Amino acid sequence: MTADAAARAEELARVAYGRLLAILASNDGDIESAEDCLADAFAQALHTWPQSGIPDNPEAWLLTVARNRRSDLRRSAAHRLSDSLDDVASDASHDSALSTMHDLDPDAIPDRRLALLFVCAHPAIDPAARTPLMLQTVLGFEAGQIARAFVIPESAMAQRLVRAKRRIRDARIPFAIPERSQMTARLTPVLEAIYGAYAIDFPLVAGTELRESLAGESLYLASTLAELLPDEPEALGLAALISLSLARRAAYETGDEFVPLDEQDTSRWGAELIAIGEQYLHRARALERIGRFQIEAAIQSVHCARAISGVTDWRALRTLYAALVTIAPTLGARVAHAATVGRVDGALAGLAMLDAISDQAVQRFQPAWATRAHLLAEAGRAPEAGEAYARAISLTTDAALRVYLDRRLRGLTAGSSPPAPHLTSHTCHTTPRTAPADHS
Repeated sequence: MTADAAARAEELARVAYGRLLAILASNDGDIESAEDCLADAFAQALHTWPQSGIPDNPEAWLLTVARNRRSDLRRSAAHRLSDSLDDVASDASHDSALSTMHDLDPDAIPDRRLALLFVCAHPAIDPAARTPLMLQTVLGFEAGQIARAFVIPESAMAQRLVRAKRRIRDARIPFAIPERSQMTARLTPVLEAIYGAYAIDFPLVAGTELRESLAGESLYLASTLAELLPDEPEALGLAALISLSLARRAAYETGDEFVPLDEQDTSRWGAELIAIGEQYLHRARALERIGRFQIEAAIQSVHCARAISGVTDWRALRTLYAALVTIAPTLGARVAHAATVGRVDGALAGLAMLDAISDQAVQRFQPAWATRAHLLAEAGRAPEAGEAYARAISLTTDAALRVYLDRRLRGLTAGSSPPAPHLTSHTCHTTPRTAPADHS
Protein backbone atom coordinates (compact mmCIF):
# COMPACT_ATOMS: atom_id res chain seq x y z
CA MET A 1 0.00 0.00 0.00
CA THR A 2 2.85 2.40 0.82
CA ALA A 3 4.35 2.03 -2.66
CA ASP A 4 0.94 2.39 -4.31
CA ALA A 5 0.16 5.54 -2.31
CA ALA A 6 3.53 7.10 -3.12
CA ALA A 7 3.15 6.26 -6.80
CA ARG A 8 -0.34 7.75 -6.94
CA ALA A 9 0.82 10.92 -5.19
CA GLU A 10 3.73 11.22 -7.61
CA GLU A 11 1.40 10.79 -10.60
CA LEU A 12 -0.93 13.49 -9.29
CA ALA A 13 2.00 15.80 -8.65
CA ARG A 14 2.90 15.45 -12.35
CA VAL A 15 -0.49 15.59 -13.95
CA ALA A 16 -2.81 17.42 -11.53
CA TYR A 17 -0.49 19.88 -9.78
CA GLY A 18 -1.16 22.77 -12.15
CA ARG A 19 -4.89 22.14 -12.12
CA LEU A 20 -4.99 22.24 -8.31
CA LEU A 21 -2.72 25.27 -8.06
CA ALA A 22 -4.85 27.17 -10.56
CA ILE A 23 -7.88 26.70 -8.34
CA LEU A 24 -6.05 27.61 -5.13
CA ALA A 25 -4.28 30.67 -6.49
CA SER A 26 -7.42 32.08 -8.08
CA ASN A 27 -8.69 33.01 -4.61
CA ASP A 28 -6.19 35.74 -3.80
CA GLY A 29 -3.43 35.79 -6.41
CA ASP A 30 -0.78 34.69 -3.90
CA ILE A 31 0.86 31.94 -5.92
CA GLU A 32 3.74 31.36 -3.50
CA SER A 33 1.34 30.77 -0.61
CA ALA A 34 -0.78 28.45 -2.74
CA GLU A 35 2.34 26.47 -3.66
CA ASP A 36 3.29 26.10 0.00
CA CYS A 37 -0.18 24.90 0.98
CA LEU A 38 -0.34 22.44 -1.90
CA ALA A 39 3.09 21.09 -0.93
CA ASP A 40 1.76 20.55 2.60
CA ALA A 41 -1.23 18.67 1.16
CA PHE A 42 1.02 16.33 -0.82
CA ALA A 43 3.19 15.77 2.24
CA GLN A 44 0.10 14.90 4.26
CA ALA A 45 -1.03 12.51 1.53
CA LEU A 46 2.27 10.65 1.70
CA HIS A 47 1.81 10.34 5.47
CA THR A 48 -1.90 9.47 5.50
CA TRP A 49 -2.66 7.43 2.40
CA PRO A 50 -0.44 4.44 3.23
CA GLN A 51 -2.47 3.90 6.44
CA SER A 52 -5.97 5.00 5.46
CA GLY A 53 -5.89 4.14 1.75
CA ILE A 54 -6.00 6.30 -1.37
CA PRO A 55 -9.22 8.39 -1.42
CA ASP A 56 -11.82 7.74 -4.11
CA ASN A 57 -11.20 11.27 -5.39
CA PRO A 58 -7.57 12.04 -4.49
CA GLU A 59 -7.54 15.41 -6.31
CA ALA A 60 -10.50 16.63 -4.27
CA TRP A 61 -8.79 15.34 -1.10
CA LEU A 62 -5.61 17.28 -1.89
CA LEU A 63 -7.56 20.42 -2.73
CA THR A 64 -9.52 20.25 0.53
CA VAL A 65 -6.39 19.80 2.62
CA ALA A 66 -4.63 22.67 0.83
CA ARG A 67 -7.64 24.96 1.23
CA ASN A 68 -7.85 24.13 4.92
CA ARG A 69 -4.18 24.96 5.28
CA ARG A 70 -4.76 28.34 3.62
CA SER A 71 -7.68 29.02 5.94
CA ASP A 72 -5.46 28.24 8.93
CA LEU A 73 -2.88 30.73 7.67
CA ARG A 74 -5.48 33.43 7.22
CA ARG A 75 -6.75 32.93 10.75
CA SER A 76 -3.29 33.07 12.26
CA ALA A 77 -2.18 36.18 14.12
CA ALA A 78 0.89 36.52 11.90
CA HIS A 79 -1.26 36.60 8.80
CA ARG A 80 -3.64 39.17 10.29
CA LEU A 81 -0.76 41.43 11.28
CA SER A 82 0.71 41.24 7.79
CA ASP A 83 -2.50 42.52 6.20
CA SER A 84 -2.29 46.19 5.34
CA LEU A 85 -4.99 48.82 5.10
CA ASP A 86 -4.34 48.88 1.37
CA ASP A 87 -5.39 45.24 1.17
CA VAL A 88 -8.66 46.04 2.92
CA ALA A 89 -9.30 48.99 0.64
CA SER A 90 -8.84 46.80 -2.43
CA ASP A 91 -11.24 44.05 -1.26
CA ALA A 92 -14.16 45.30 -3.32
CA SER A 93 -12.29 45.24 -6.63
CA HIS A 94 -10.58 41.96 -5.72
CA ASP A 95 -13.92 40.32 -4.85
CA SER A 96 -15.15 41.38 -8.27
CA ALA A 97 -12.17 39.60 -9.89
CA LEU A 98 -12.87 36.47 -7.85
CA SER A 99 -16.47 36.54 -8.94
CA THR A 100 -15.30 36.64 -12.54
CA MET A 101 -13.08 33.61 -11.92
CA HIS A 102 -15.65 31.49 -10.11
CA ASP A 103 -18.57 32.44 -12.34
CA LEU A 104 -16.58 31.64 -15.46
CA ASP A 105 -18.73 30.49 -18.33
CA PRO A 106 -17.53 26.94 -19.02
CA ASP A 107 -18.36 27.40 -22.68
CA ALA A 108 -15.99 30.39 -22.85
CA ILE A 109 -12.88 28.77 -21.33
CA PRO A 110 -13.73 25.16 -20.44
CA ASP A 111 -10.59 24.50 -18.38
CA ARG A 112 -9.53 26.68 -15.45
CA ARG A 113 -5.88 26.09 -16.32
CA LEU A 114 -6.45 27.88 -19.61
CA ALA A 115 -8.02 30.73 -17.68
CA LEU A 116 -4.98 30.99 -15.43
CA LEU A 117 -2.65 30.81 -18.43
CA PHE A 118 -4.29 33.94 -19.78
CA VAL A 119 -4.01 35.56 -16.35
CA CYS A 120 -0.25 34.85 -16.32
CA ALA A 121 -0.01 36.61 -19.69
CA HIS A 122 -1.19 39.89 -18.12
CA PRO A 123 0.62 42.91 -19.66
CA ALA A 124 1.92 43.95 -16.21
CA ILE A 125 4.01 40.75 -15.93
CA ASP A 126 7.51 40.77 -17.41
CA PRO A 127 7.20 39.25 -20.91
CA ALA A 128 10.30 37.13 -20.33
CA ALA A 129 8.65 35.57 -17.27
CA ARG A 130 5.20 34.86 -18.66
CA THR A 131 5.78 31.49 -20.30
CA PRO A 132 8.11 30.17 -17.54
CA LEU A 133 5.55 31.28 -14.94
CA MET A 134 2.81 29.36 -16.73
CA LEU A 135 4.99 26.26 -17.02
CA GLN A 136 5.68 26.21 -13.29
CA THR A 137 2.47 27.61 -11.82
CA VAL A 138 -0.19 26.19 -14.08
CA LEU A 139 1.49 23.16 -15.64
CA GLY A 140 3.57 22.01 -12.69
CA PHE A 141 7.14 21.88 -14.01
CA GLU A 142 10.11 22.50 -11.74
CA ALA A 143 12.40 25.49 -12.18
CA GLY A 144 15.28 23.21 -13.20
CA GLN A 145 13.28 21.63 -16.02
CA ILE A 146 12.21 25.03 -17.30
CA ALA A 147 15.74 26.41 -17.06
CA ARG A 148 17.13 23.51 -19.14
CA ALA A 149 14.44 24.08 -21.74
CA PHE A 150 15.26 27.79 -21.99
CA VAL A 151 19.01 27.04 -21.87
CA ILE A 152 19.67 29.40 -18.95
CA PRO A 153 21.10 28.72 -15.46
CA GLU A 154 18.61 27.32 -12.96
CA SER A 155 19.34 30.08 -10.44
CA ALA A 156 18.48 32.75 -12.99
CA MET A 157 15.22 31.03 -13.88
CA ALA A 158 14.29 30.63 -10.20
CA GLN A 159 14.84 34.35 -9.60
CA ARG A 160 12.74 35.21 -12.64
CA LEU A 161 9.87 33.06 -11.39
CA VAL A 162 9.97 34.46 -7.86
CA ARG A 163 9.87 38.03 -9.15
CA ALA A 164 6.89 37.26 -11.39
CA LYS A 165 4.89 35.66 -8.56
CA ARG A 166 5.57 38.54 -6.21
CA ARG A 167 4.60 40.96 -8.94
CA ILE A 168 1.20 39.27 -9.20
CA ARG A 169 0.73 39.37 -5.43
CA ASP A 170 2.09 42.84 -4.67
CA ALA A 171 0.54 44.61 -7.65
CA ARG A 172 -2.78 42.88 -7.02
CA ILE A 173 -2.93 41.75 -10.60
CA PRO A 174 -6.49 40.43 -10.68
CA PHE A 175 -7.31 36.88 -11.60
CA ALA A 176 -9.80 38.25 -14.06
CA ILE A 177 -10.39 36.48 -17.34
CA PRO A 178 -9.71 38.71 -20.34
CA GLU A 179 -12.48 39.46 -22.78
CA ARG A 180 -12.38 37.49 -26.00
CA SER A 181 -11.05 40.57 -27.79
CA GLN A 182 -8.10 40.68 -25.33
CA MET A 183 -7.21 37.01 -25.68
CA THR A 184 -5.48 37.52 -29.01
CA ALA A 185 -3.02 40.00 -27.48
CA ARG A 186 -2.14 37.46 -24.77
CA LEU A 187 -2.23 34.38 -26.98
CA THR A 188 1.44 33.96 -27.92
CA PRO A 189 2.87 33.19 -24.45
CA VAL A 190 -0.10 30.91 -23.76
CA LEU A 191 0.65 28.91 -26.90
CA GLU A 192 4.33 28.81 -25.97
CA ALA A 193 3.52 27.43 -22.51
CA ILE A 194 1.30 24.67 -23.88
CA TYR A 195 3.98 23.80 -26.43
CA GLY A 196 6.55 23.84 -23.65
CA ALA A 197 4.55 21.31 -21.63
CA TYR A 198 4.54 18.99 -24.63
CA ALA A 199 8.21 19.53 -25.41
CA ILE A 200 9.56 18.98 -21.89
CA ASP A 201 7.40 15.95 -21.19
CA PHE A 202 7.50 14.23 -24.59
CA PRO A 203 10.28 11.71 -23.77
CA LEU A 204 8.10 10.37 -20.93
CA VAL A 205 5.14 9.35 -23.10
CA ALA A 206 6.67 6.52 -25.11
CA GLY A 207 4.95 3.28 -24.19
CA THR A 208 2.48 4.92 -21.78
CA GLU A 209 -1.12 6.03 -21.93
CA LEU A 210 -1.09 9.47 -23.51
CA ARG A 211 -3.38 11.10 -20.95
CA GLU A 212 -1.07 9.98 -18.13
CA SER A 213 1.50 12.52 -19.28
CA LEU A 214 1.72 16.30 -19.38
CA ALA A 215 2.43 15.97 -23.09
CA GLY A 216 -1.01 14.39 -23.33
CA GLU A 217 -2.44 17.23 -21.28
CA SER A 218 -0.81 19.69 -23.67
CA LEU A 219 -2.66 18.04 -26.57
CA TYR A 220 -5.92 18.43 -24.68
CA LEU A 221 -5.20 22.09 -23.86
CA ALA A 222 -4.08 22.88 -27.41
CA SER A 223 -7.16 21.22 -28.90
CA THR A 224 -9.44 23.00 -26.42
CA LEU A 225 -7.85 26.34 -27.23
CA ALA A 226 -8.13 25.70 -30.97
CA GLU A 227 -11.87 25.12 -30.64
CA LEU A 228 -12.22 28.12 -28.31
CA LEU A 229 -10.45 30.40 -30.82
CA PRO A 230 -11.22 28.84 -34.22
CA ASP A 231 -10.20 32.01 -36.09
CA GLU A 232 -6.68 32.05 -34.63
CA PRO A 233 -4.45 30.17 -37.09
CA GLU A 234 -1.58 29.76 -34.62
CA ALA A 235 -3.88 28.08 -32.09
CA LEU A 236 -4.90 25.67 -34.82
CA GLY A 237 -1.27 25.31 -35.86
CA LEU A 238 -0.20 24.34 -32.35
CA ALA A 239 -2.95 21.73 -32.10
CA ALA A 240 -1.78 20.35 -35.45
CA LEU A 241 1.86 20.34 -34.37
CA ILE A 242 1.27 18.45 -31.13
CA SER A 243 -1.16 15.99 -32.74
CA LEU A 244 1.26 15.12 -35.54
CA SER A 245 4.23 14.85 -33.19
CA LEU A 246 2.51 12.72 -30.56
CA ALA A 247 1.26 10.39 -33.29
CA ARG A 248 4.78 8.97 -33.38
CA ARG A 249 5.22 8.47 -29.63
CA ALA A 250 4.85 4.66 -29.73
CA ALA A 251 7.83 4.40 -32.10
CA TYR A 252 10.06 6.79 -30.12
CA GLU A 253 12.01 4.00 -28.48
CA THR A 254 12.44 0.23 -28.47
CA GLY A 255 13.53 -1.40 -25.27
CA ASP A 256 15.69 1.13 -23.50
CA GLU A 257 16.99 2.94 -26.58
CA PHE A 258 15.79 5.93 -28.54
CA VAL A 259 14.85 5.32 -32.20
CA PRO A 260 15.72 8.13 -34.67
CA LEU A 261 12.88 9.38 -36.82
CA ASP A 262 14.44 7.90 -39.97
CA GLU A 263 14.43 4.45 -38.42
CA GLN A 264 11.00 4.47 -36.78
CA ASP A 265 8.48 1.85 -37.84
CA THR A 266 5.70 3.88 -39.47
CA SER A 267 3.18 1.12 -38.77
CA ARG A 268 3.44 2.11 -35.11
CA TRP A 269 2.46 5.72 -35.81
CA GLY A 270 -1.05 6.75 -34.84
CA ALA A 271 -3.11 7.23 -37.98
CA GLU A 272 -5.99 8.84 -36.07
CA LEU A 273 -3.79 11.51 -34.50
CA ILE A 274 -2.14 12.19 -37.85
CA ALA A 275 -5.55 12.68 -39.45
CA ILE A 276 -6.60 15.05 -36.66
CA GLY A 277 -3.38 17.01 -37.03
CA GLU A 278 -3.83 17.34 -40.78
CA GLN A 279 -7.37 18.65 -40.24
CA TYR A 280 -6.13 21.33 -37.84
CA LEU A 281 -3.36 22.29 -40.27
CA HIS A 282 -5.85 22.53 -43.15
CA ARG A 283 -8.08 24.84 -41.10
CA ALA A 284 -5.09 27.01 -40.17
CA ARG A 285 -3.93 27.34 -43.77
CA ALA A 286 -7.40 28.44 -44.85
CA LEU A 287 -7.08 31.53 -42.63
CA GLU A 288 -4.04 32.67 -44.68
CA ARG A 289 -2.07 34.15 -41.76
CA ILE A 290 1.13 32.13 -41.55
CA GLY A 291 2.96 31.73 -38.26
CA ARG A 292 5.62 29.76 -36.48
CA PHE A 293 3.49 26.90 -35.17
CA GLN A 294 1.89 26.38 -38.57
CA ILE A 295 5.32 26.02 -40.18
CA GLU A 296 6.41 23.57 -37.49
CA ALA A 297 3.21 21.60 -38.03
CA ALA A 298 3.91 21.55 -41.78
CA ILE A 299 7.36 20.11 -41.01
CA GLN A 300 5.71 17.36 -39.00
CA SER A 301 3.24 16.77 -41.82
CA VAL A 302 6.14 16.17 -44.24
CA HIS A 303 7.65 13.63 -41.85
CA CYS A 304 4.32 11.88 -41.30
CA ALA A 305 3.81 11.59 -45.06
CA ARG A 306 6.51 8.89 -45.04
CA ALA A 307 3.90 6.52 -43.61
CA ILE A 308 2.16 6.71 -47.00
CA SER A 309 4.92 7.37 -49.54
CA GLY A 310 7.77 5.54 -47.86
CA VAL A 311 10.13 8.47 -48.48
CA THR A 312 10.84 11.84 -46.85
CA ASP A 313 10.91 15.04 -48.92
CA TRP A 314 14.10 16.56 -47.50
CA ARG A 315 14.14 19.49 -49.92
CA ALA A 316 10.68 20.49 -48.76
CA LEU A 317 11.92 20.28 -45.19
CA ARG A 318 14.91 22.50 -45.98
CA THR A 319 12.55 25.10 -47.46
CA LEU A 320 10.25 24.96 -44.43
CA TYR A 321 13.14 25.28 -41.98
CA ALA A 322 14.45 28.30 -43.89
CA ALA A 323 11.02 29.89 -43.55
CA LEU A 324 10.88 28.99 -39.87
CA VAL A 325 14.18 30.63 -38.96
CA THR A 326 13.03 33.74 -40.81
CA ILE A 327 9.86 33.99 -38.72
CA ALA A 328 11.14 32.51 -35.43
CA PRO A 329 14.95 32.26 -35.31
CA THR A 330 15.08 30.29 -32.06
CA LEU A 331 18.23 28.42 -31.15
CA GLY A 332 16.55 25.06 -31.67
CA ALA A 333 15.13 26.05 -35.05
CA ARG A 334 18.57 27.14 -36.27
CA VAL A 335 20.16 23.88 -35.13
CA ALA A 336 17.43 21.85 -36.82
CA HIS A 337 17.87 23.94 -39.99
CA ALA A 338 21.61 23.22 -39.97
CA ALA A 339 20.95 19.52 -39.55
CA THR A 340 18.54 19.46 -42.49
CA VAL A 341 20.96 21.42 -44.68
CA GLY A 342 23.59 18.85 -43.73
CA ARG A 343 21.28 16.11 -44.93
CA VAL A 344 20.52 17.78 -48.28
CA ASP A 345 23.72 19.70 -49.08
CA GLY A 346 26.33 17.67 -47.22
CA ALA A 347 27.88 17.57 -43.78
CA LEU A 348 30.26 20.48 -44.39
CA ALA A 349 27.38 22.77 -45.31
CA GLY A 350 25.56 21.79 -42.16
CA LEU A 351 28.65 22.36 -40.00
CA ALA A 352 29.17 25.78 -41.53
CA MET A 353 25.62 26.70 -40.59
CA LEU A 354 26.16 25.43 -37.04
CA ASP A 355 29.35 27.44 -36.74
CA ALA A 356 27.46 30.58 -37.78
CA ILE A 357 25.23 30.41 -34.68
CA SER A 358 26.60 33.10 -32.37
CA ASP A 359 24.26 32.57 -29.41
CA GLN A 360 26.45 31.58 -26.45
CA ALA A 361 23.67 29.32 -25.17
CA VAL A 362 24.53 26.93 -27.99
CA GLN A 363 27.41 25.71 -25.81
CA ARG A 364 24.86 24.37 -23.29
CA PHE A 365 22.37 23.14 -25.89
CA GLN A 366 22.41 19.35 -26.13
CA PRO A 367 20.83 19.11 -29.62
CA ALA A 368 23.57 21.33 -31.04
CA TRP A 369 26.29 18.98 -29.78
CA ALA A 370 24.46 15.85 -30.92
CA THR A 371 23.94 17.37 -34.36
CA ARG A 372 27.57 18.47 -34.54
CA ALA A 373 28.72 14.96 -33.59
CA HIS A 374 26.71 13.34 -36.38
CA LEU A 375 27.85 15.87 -38.97
CA LEU A 376 31.50 15.50 -37.97
CA ALA A 377 31.18 11.71 -38.18
CA GLU A 378 29.71 11.98 -41.68
CA ALA A 379 32.55 14.33 -42.66
CA GLY A 380 35.08 11.69 -41.56
CA ARG A 381 36.39 13.75 -38.62
CA ALA A 382 36.16 10.97 -36.05
CA PRO A 383 38.23 12.48 -33.19
CA GLU A 384 36.20 15.70 -33.22
CA ALA A 385 32.99 13.72 -33.54
CA GLY A 386 33.92 11.69 -30.47
CA GLU A 387 34.44 14.86 -28.42
CA ALA A 388 31.10 16.23 -29.58
CA TYR A 389 29.32 12.97 -28.73
CA ALA A 390 30.83 13.02 -25.23
CA ARG A 391 29.63 16.59 -24.73
CA ALA A 392 26.14 15.71 -26.00
CA ILE A 393 25.95 12.73 -23.66
CA SER A 394 26.98 14.87 -20.69
CA LEU A 395 24.06 17.22 -21.44
CA THR A 396 21.48 14.47 -22.04
CA THR A 397 18.79 13.86 -19.40
CA ASP A 398 16.66 11.44 -21.46
CA ALA A 399 17.85 7.91 -20.56
CA ALA A 400 16.81 6.34 -23.88
CA LEU A 401 18.56 9.05 -25.87
CA ARG A 402 21.68 8.66 -23.73
CA VAL A 403 21.82 4.93 -24.58
CA TYR A 404 21.52 5.73 -28.28
CA LEU A 405 24.24 8.40 -28.24
CA ASP A 406 26.54 6.20 -26.20
CA ARG A 407 26.16 3.43 -28.78
CA ARG A 408 26.99 5.90 -31.56
CA LEU A 409 30.09 7.00 -29.68
CA ARG A 410 31.26 3.42 -29.08
CA GLY A 411 30.68 2.56 -32.73
CA LEU A 412 32.68 5.61 -33.75
CA THR A 413 35.66 4.77 -31.57
CA ALA A 414 35.53 1.16 -32.81
CA GLY A 415 35.60 2.41 -36.37
CA SER A 416 32.24 0.83 -37.22
CA SER A 417 29.74 3.59 -36.63
CA PRO A 418 27.01 3.33 -39.29
CA PRO A 419 25.96 6.36 -41.33
CA ALA A 420 24.05 8.78 -39.15
CA PRO A 421 20.30 9.07 -39.58
CA HIS A 422 18.55 12.39 -39.98
CA LEU A 423 20.12 14.51 -37.27
CA THR A 424 17.18 16.57 -36.12
CA SER A 425 15.20 13.40 -35.53
CA HIS A 426 16.79 13.10 -32.12
CA THR A 427 16.76 16.78 -31.23
CA CYS A 428 15.52 17.28 -27.69
CA HIS A 429 12.26 19.12 -27.26
CA THR A 430 12.55 22.46 -25.54
CA THR A 431 10.33 25.38 -24.76
CA PRO A 432 9.43 28.03 -27.29
CA ARG A 433 12.20 30.59 -27.17
CA THR A 434 14.85 27.92 -27.67
CA ALA A 435 12.73 25.27 -29.30
CA PRO A 436 13.92 23.04 -32.10
CA ALA A 437 11.62 22.75 -35.04
CA ASP A 438 11.71 18.99 -35.25
CA HIS A 439 10.25 16.46 -32.83
CA SER A 440 11.13 12.81 -32.74
